[in-house]
Amino acid sequence: MNVPLAELSDVRKVYGSGAAEVTALGGVSLAVEAGELVAIMGASGSGKSTLLAITGTLETPTAGTVRISGLDAGAMTPRQRARLRRRALGFVFQDFNLVPTLTAVENVALPLELDGIPLREARRAAADSLGWVGLAGLEGRYPDDLSGGQRQRVAIARATVGPRELILADEPTGALDSDTGEVVLTMLRRRIDEGAGGLLVTHDARYAAWADRVVFLKDGRIVDESRPEPVSMDALDASARQEPS
Repeated sequence: MNVPLAELSDVRKVYGSGAAEVTALGGVSLAVEAGELVAIMGASGSGKSTLLAITGTLETPTAGTVRISGLDAGAMTPRQRARLRRRALGFVFQDFNLVPTLTAVENVALPLELDGIPLREARRAAADSLGWVGLAGLEGRYPDDLSGGQRQRVAIARATVGPRELILADEPTGALDSDTGEVVLTMLRRRIDEGAGGLLVTHDARYAAWADRVVFLKDGRIVDESRPEPVSMDALDASARQEPS
């Protein structure tokens, strides 16, 4: 039996105390399998970003357990969780979160270098990852010299470089036009189909339709779940053929 890449069991997150107490998550249980993209939808304040942050071990739950590839994140030290993030988790954010003073290839290689991978090996893997997202030849450009769509492709290359198995994407298309957003979702979908797992926070049903499952949050609880019709390979191929933008 395969172990889920991410498994949350009865996770609660409470901020503040007393009269100021706010429950962001009220007992969420969710698993993400290899080869599966799960979209999270819900109104503002429903707990989407908190759920993503806890899954990515950026925040700790007030109660419940979080397992990444079978490992209990709550039993780890902060240093062990940081190592887990570098090696197993990839993050894609709406605002790209690229280092402006580093080139595209340096941005992608950064997590590998921080994990002790030799510079030449890290840069070679980063260049391969940039080629995979359609940015071969742009390795030496800085983020300010790239379009929004190209910067998000760099972020995806960074999230998927090396042995990472779980991609966590928080509104990755929020700053992009619809055509570029579809190209970005194509990159994510392809990586999932190659065996990674993904958790996608989005407010847009068009992009949630690229997921295998859509989970709906309300007031910190899962209230519904659906399974969209699979996106056809023709659609993926058509998006992938678009020029990087």
